[in-house]
Amino acid sequence: MNKQRSKDYRQRIDKALATPKLQDALHKFGDAFLVSRGNAFANYDFEAMRSEISAMKTGVRENHAELLQQFIGNAEAAGATVYLAKTAEDANNYIAELAKQKGAKLAVKSKSMASEETHLNVALEKAGTKALETDLGEWIIQLAGQRPSHMVMPAIHMFKEEVAELFSKETGKQEPAEISHLVQVAREQLRQGYLDAEIGITGANIAVAETGGIALVTNEGNARLASTLPKTHVALVGIEKLVPTLEDATKIIRVLPKNATGQPLTSYVTWIRGAVPFAGEENELHIVLLDNGRSTLAESPQCQDALNCIRCGACANVCPVYQTVGGHVFGHIYIGAIGIILTAFFHGLENAAEIVRACIGCRSCVAICPSKIDLEEIILSLRETIGEEEGIGTGKDIVFRKVMRNRKLFHSLLRAASIMQKPVTRGERTIRHLPLFFSPLTEWRTLPAVADKPLRDVIQQQPQKLEKPRYRVALFGGCANDFLYPELGLDLVTVMNALNVEVFYPQKQNCCGVPALYSGDKETAIELAKQNIDAMLEGNPDFVLTTCPTCTMALQRDFVEHLKDNPAWAAKAEKLAEITVDAAGFVVNQLGAADTFKELATSEKVTYHDSCHLKRGAGVWKEPRQLIETAGHELVEMAHADRCCGFGGSYSLTSHPEIAKRILGDKLGDIVESGASCVAMDCPGCMMQIRGGVEKQGLSVRVQHTIELLAETIKQNS
Repeated sequence: MNKQRSKDYRQRIDKALATPKLQDALHKFGDAFLVSRGNAFANYDFEAMRSEISAMKTGVRENHAELLQQFIGNAEAAGATVYLAKTAEDANNYIAELAKQKGAKLAVKSKSMASEETHLNVALEKAGTKALETDLGEWIIQLAGQRPSHMVMPAIHMFKEEVAELFSKETGKQEPAEISHLVQVAREQLRQGYLDAEIGITGANIAVAETGGIALVTNEGNARLASTLPKTHVALVGIEKLVPTLEDATKIIRVLPKNATGQPLTSYVTWIRGAVPFAGEENELHIVLLDNGRSTLAESPQCQDALNCIRCGACANVCPVYQTVGGHVFGHIYIGAIGIILTAFFHGLENAAEIVRACIGCRSCVAICPSKIDLEEIILSLRETIGEEEGIGTGKDIVFRKVMRNRKLFHSLLRAASIMQKPVTRGERTIRHLPLFFSPLTEWRTLPAVADKPLRDVIQQQPQKLEKPRYRVALFGGCANDFLYPELGLDLVTVMNALNVEVFYPQKQNCCGVPALYSGDKETAIELAKQNIDAMLEGNPDFVLTTCPTCTMALQRDFVEHLKDNPAWAAKAEKLAEITVDAAGFVVNQLGAADTFKELATSEKVTYHDSCHLKRGAGVWKEPRQLIETAGHELVEMAHADRCCGFGGSYSLTSHPEIAKRILGDKLGDIVESGASCVAMDCPGCMMQIRGGVEKQGLSVRVQHTIELLAETIKQNS
């Protein structure tokens, strides 16, 4: 790891966190976006639409060479000049040389992330052509000397007072900080540029192979002016923007504004094919097709799906990290989850390394992506690559490769920790303060103490007197359930026994491997997968139950992915995946026992926190709510129930605790505002994070696993 680069990045994080107005603005935008987006998709089947786009874009990738040649042929036949730029430098040189040939002193530009990617403005200025951004947001950041903080809304990080100050410097008089006035100032200042410019530069959202035409999707009329009034129009277009037909283009246009800004339809959809006639003359059209790492990305089996991106920017809109630090920190040129991937291939791993590690892995981006890109999975593959090239750090290297792989050593050390922690636990199950350089870990939350006896020991002492059990299930405890919350595992046995299900605990199980995988150590994750497959299948269980959704994802998805090309292990991994289910889902879906506990418990106002990997990984979110309600409790929904709590495993402990703290603060605020006396969840990691925050702030809220609530109901009525 590059320590200096990491240090510099943390300083940028600290600076962003010291600007609470930024977080407030991004949160307000994110909340408003979700409402608008929900309304925009109200009468549409988003899943069907995204499946259609995904299939179409995958087909484009598989037939890209043919479609590219088709586009070039049809575009040239329509009167355009097409240039294929292998690199950013090639693209910039072509456009700068063209400007020189035309004697262009001024180029007006419509919003183009491709031009940001190539640093086109700098290249033009060096060649003697002034580049004037005409998109309102782009003009603002141009005046500020900044780069975009969002792919769709480049100046979203700026406040109207800052904009008024910039505009005042530009006009030479004091401009009031009123949005309508500032918009009018921009119009007045930019209007003459369209008439004076010799060249207009745009991007393109879509390039249609069957016609050789391009489409621009915008909310301002500047793109039409920039592509029409100057005598020469240059469109800088990434080669991934290709679609086969006009019909395919409409699929994107139907989804893009809804997913990008929550609009039913964007203000302008501009179709351009060939040179645009104007004032009795025919303007020139130059289409610069940009590769700049896209072909390399297409050749990566792990990452190539990122080329399906339609640049809606929604992955940032719902990202808790983006909402905490903004795009200038959680991004390079491109921002958010997709920005991580594009940065790695367009601008190098060196520029992507820190933002790769800043991703918390909540999968919000995956759920909202209109192209069904598994962004988290791709980011994990990049972490692996970076880990191989730079290492994962000495501490993690020792923990994962020397300790975790050796189950007996790992568990012996955890048992030893239960004794060594006595001076800081003072006989409690909670660590409230840690000394010396460990103190930051308990500044904003308490931590659970390691249990005196792990679940694997105490579960053996819990009698299960079932004559003819309906099922015999194996419990995959995971590290947290086993060594931090053994009582949760015992409660699971209580619930299962009440439903005539026998539980056994395979003693050879180990960590699921996710901590190693998320740190870039896939090799350790694969080794742990093998250990756990053998351990969990050994007793031939009917099902394997989990109380941790991250473990669920590991057993259902990661093990299969890790071992799919290993003939000796692939079938066993698939078998384990087929019988693995989270506890709440098992009770509702397999046992049909949602109503079993109805009216047994004393009513309590309970709100529910959706654990990221349970809802967006395992697809379980209705079932726990059913169980809470049928256990006699009053379910009250909190705002942003499925927003990440900030835990993220080692993310909140060692990687980025400063970001995790801010995200937790948002979650605790939502819990308090719900008015509930109890918050339930189905993840021990979330319990650790939320309970720790609740205890540190002295809030009067119980934090319980759904299984614990069910067990309470059973015990109260036994």
